[in-house]
Amino acid sequence: MLGAIIGDICGSVYEWFNYKTIDPRTISLTEPESPLPQGCFTDDTVMTIATAEALLDKLNYVETYKDWGRRYPRAGYGDTFMQWLLSDSLESYNSYGNGSAMRISPVGWAFETLEETLDEAERSAEVTHNHPEGIKGAQSVAAAMFLARTGKSRQEIKEYIESTFSYDLSRTTDEIRPDYKFDVSCQGSVPESIICFLESDDYVHAIQLAISIGGDTDTIACITGGIAEAFYREIPRELVDYANARLFEPMKAVIAEFRNRYVNR
Repeated sequence: MLGAIIGDICGSVYEWFNYKTIDPRTISLTEPESPLPQGCFTDDTVMTIATAEALLDKLNYVETYKDWGRRYPRAGYGDTFMQWLLSDSLESYNSYGNGSAMRISPVGWAFETLEETLDEAERSAEVTHNHPEGIKGAQSVAAAMFLARTGKSRQEIKEYIESTFSYDLSRTTDEIRPDYKFDVSCQGSVPESIICFLESDDYVHAIQLAISIGGDTDTIACITGGIAEAFYREIPRELVDYANARLFEPMKAVIAEFRNRYVNR
């Protein structure tokens, strides 16, 4: 979960100023080469924390997403989600956007079996993203996280995701990067995010790869970061401090409680 939030903050700098480099290790995550000098949390972080609180306190996803979203209304939500957020509607709107996948990382930590993880991923997605691709995106990321944290290899994760969700994970970031454009759909960003993890050597490298392909960099880095944290289990202290300095106390309280209950067990 924290890995996803750090990815969001680091990737936010490059969302509108893509920095496509064939040498991702040159990307500084705390001193970015961008017109925006500092990262900030976005809707990815807000909704990730909302998912965590819903799991911690067994809350309704709709009410929790609306509560947290209204606390931070300027976090950069998509137009359709914003309309839903500010409305009285409790109905889903058939989205296949990557919002279902960017907020899913707490689900990847919270359950003891893959079946439970997939079921909960569907529940968290369908309150807004009930299109099959929206549910698929959330389930694939949650599954990758579950497999990563339970000791599966990159190859085992790759094979499971390809066979279960029919994503093409055979490409490399070097092949994706030249023509990749801003794409907020699950089908146009989740496979790329997983590939960034699969190609990485450590957590930092995973985030650098995610930023390097361009596109919707905060969300790609968020998704990649969640899986990378589950797999590597180590995030440099510098990045944790960088993120904490950009979060409000209620956010940090939920993160700490969630990590104590699920991540550090």
